[in-house]
Formats: sequence, C-alpha cells, structure tokens
Amino acid sequence: MGIETSDDAGVYRLSADTALVQTVDFITPPVDDPYLFGQVAATNALSDVYAMGGRPLTAMNLVGFPSKDLPLETLKGIIAGALQKIQEAGAVLVGGHSTDDEEPKFGLSVTGLVHPDRIWRNSTARAGDQLILTKPIGSGVLFNANRKGWVSAQAMDACLASCTTLNRVPAEVAQDHAPHACTDITGFGLAGHAFRMAHSAGVTFRLELPRVPVLDEALEMYRRGVTTGVNAANRALVEDQLRFESDLPLWHREIVYDPQTAGPLLFAVAPEQAEPLLRGLLERGVSRAVRIGEVLPRGTHALVVA
Repeated sequence: MGIETSDDAGVYRLSADTALVQTVDFITPPVDDPYLFGQVAATNALSDVYAMGGRPLTAMNLVGFPSKDLPLETLKGIIAGALQKIQEAGAVLVGGHSTDDEEPKFGLSVTGLVHPDRIWRNSTARAGDQLILTKPIGSGVLFNANRKGWVSAQAMDACLASCTTLNRVPAEVAQDHAPHACTDITGFGLAGHAFRMAHSAGVTFRLELPRVPVLDEALEMYRRGVTTGVNAANRALVEDQLRFESDLPLWHREIVYDPQTAGPLLFAVAPEQAEPLLRGLLERGVSRAVRIGEVLPRGTHALVVA
C-alpha cells in the first residue's frame, strides 16, 4: 500500500503472513504542559497504525526544539509523556532525531506489524455498512478557545483525556468483527476523512449529526464565534461533495470540519457486525462509541449530513 487513497499509513509486505505498517506524524503544542504535549503527540502518531489494523512495534522521536529559549527539562517532559504512551501501546522507543527550531514540535515515526490479509483500508467501505465512531470530536476548537480562557477546566480535562486515550482497545475489539474499512479522524475533520473514505470506495456516507459524540463545550465555542485555522480549508475540501439535509445553523455545521488531534477511529462494518462491535467496545470501556450513520450506493454527493 502506498499513497493512492491517502490512507493512514504505508504497508510493506515482508512475507505471506507479515507486513510492516509505517507512519510518521508530529504536531505543535496544543497545551503548555510538556508531559501532556508528549502524550497527545504520541497518541496521535500511534493512531495511524491502529487505523490500519496493525500493532505498534517501534517508535522514533521527531523533535524540533528552541534550545536557547526553553530549558532542557521541558524537552525531557515531552519525551517522558510520549514514552509513557509508547509503552502503553506495547511498543519500544528506539531513538529519534532532534533539530533546533523556533517553535517546539514533536511527534513519532512509528513502525507496526499487520497480517497482509487483515489490513484495514480507508477505501473499501460497502453499501449497507454501518458507520461506528469510537470517540467524541471537537478538540480543535476547544484547544483554540482554551487559549482565550473560555473553556472550563472540567471540559478541558475531558478533552485531554480523550486526546491521550490510545485507539488500541477499539482496534483490538474490532479485530473480531472484520471491518470493511477504517480510518482515524485527525486534521481534516470528520467530514474530510469521511469524504475520503466514501470517495475512494465509490459510495455515499450518510452521517446523522445528532448522533455524533461531541466533547463538552465544543459546540458552544463555535456558537460564540471561535474556530480554527484549518476549518475553512477543510470545508473547501468537501463542499462540492457535501450536502446537509437538516437546517442547522452555520456555527453548528462547523463541528464536522473541526480538526482532531488523536481523534477517534471510524469503522465501516457489515450491518450484522455493528451491534456486536458496539457491545464489545462498551464492555472494554470505550463508552462514547456510537453508530453515526450508514453507507449508501453512490448518489449525487459522496457525503450527506442529516
């Protein structure tokens, strides 16, 4: 697998039963706390391996750091946070690379393993499939609004808890339910990643927006006029192929363009697998997982939001 459908990672077959999953991702700090920054960045990078059905094996740090402006303790905190998540994933940290930079940047290059016959692609959803989302969305606008001091401590704690929760458990549970397709929702938002899945498979995704789990206070921030630096670009990416069925206010619609960091997995599964998958997720503590829509034969739009 390469870049043909903008999938979450590259896959290289080693043998009949083993393939490497390879991905890389880094971000700027969404929060001031170095340890939390490292946790969020690592959770975000590891997610791409889970989205392919793989198991993380090794990770390498990618660091841009203003060494003349920030103490070394800050960098140690970032790496310590990342290491905690790497170890939680069952992977090992094997090195990395650092450069001087004007702004802190951190992420990981991650290698995982997957059976070649059990790779989850973003391009193989089928008409009739049900769409399962595993986490709430809304972290993008909350991080921006938090810089203004508008987000309550409780809502911010819930956002960070979501962004530091690995997609390991949802990926493990889904192994028993043969997803037809999967992706993780990150920088292009729910609409952008759902569009890519639908367009690549030649189908239409119908999303039921009232069912989509949203982080506390995220919609309120959009109502108050907060947005992110990429909402407009995410909207432009899909607007020709997106149709809203309900008469929602424009500020409410913005949630589907909200860029996620360490966001949820989106599964397309056969109808008979939807309820067993949801039960399995709930039994393993994935409490916000929910069915958010269905896959239809291709219509006039690749994406419909009800």
